[in-house]
Amino acid sequence: MMPSYFFAHGAPSIVLEDNEYTRLLKSFKDHTPRPKAILLFSAHWEEPVQHIGAAESYETIYDFGGFQDELYRMTYPAKSDRMLSEYVQSTFSKHGIPSVLNVKRGLDHGAWAILKLLYPEADIPVAALSVNRTLSNEQQYNIGAALSELREQDVLIIGSGGTVHNLRRLNWRSEGVDDWAEEFDDWLQSKLEAWDTEALFQYRELAPHAQEAVPTNEHFIPLLLAMGTGDANRRAKLLHRSYQYGSLSLSCWQFH
Repeated sequence: MMPSYFFAHGAPSIVLEDNEYTRLLKSFKDHTPRPKAILLFSAHWEEPVQHIGAAESYETIYDFGGFQDELYRMTYPAKSDRMLSEYVQSTFSKHGIPSVLNVKRGLDHGAWAILKLLYPEADIPVAALSVNRTLSNEQQYNIGAALSELREQDVLIIGSGGTVHNLRRLNWRSEGVDDWAEEFDDWLQSKLEAWDTEALFQYRELAPHAQEAVPTNEHFIPLLLAMGTGDANRRAKLLHRSYQYGSLSLSCWQFH
């Protein structure tokens, strides 16, 4: 069964960087069976109802400003698989999750920056998926669980976001990590490894520095979605954790 993953996408410039985290992403395809298709939940696509990308060819969306000119010349011309998108929609329907196919929206940087590092050839069909910050944490997890059967069909499911993502607290000159960010991620790691969903669903009340680490939840949601896909076996493994600018976490979790 294909594992699922959560990847922190950091700043858009991550696609240009050379560090331990980006090297992990670039070598990912060398250590992972080639998927037939990719489902990717991006923190940067928010909708009140679950959307499923089904564009024949995805436009590259530059949903950021003030970065290197090179970023605005990059493209990721991934194709979709209409049959897969329709299968995802029918799977959601079986679990009582309303959804719609979206044939117009392209890939935002939460999707294409990660995919360009993982599979730069853009030769694997992609179904991009939206997030809804108004749902409960348990509902987010259950959306992921609804898709778990696709892992048996060699579909790679990815959540792209960030566990500690507070742009107001970034220190652009810092080369270390702020204590509060590390303490939040330490708590999170212990609950993920124990598969303590009861605590995770209440992370805002229970986790240290939760309000600072997760001022808004759209970047945290993809972690719960990816975790939900592993509900049957309930095994979580941290593959990488580092930080940029004092508190912006770059983490990778694998769910079996």
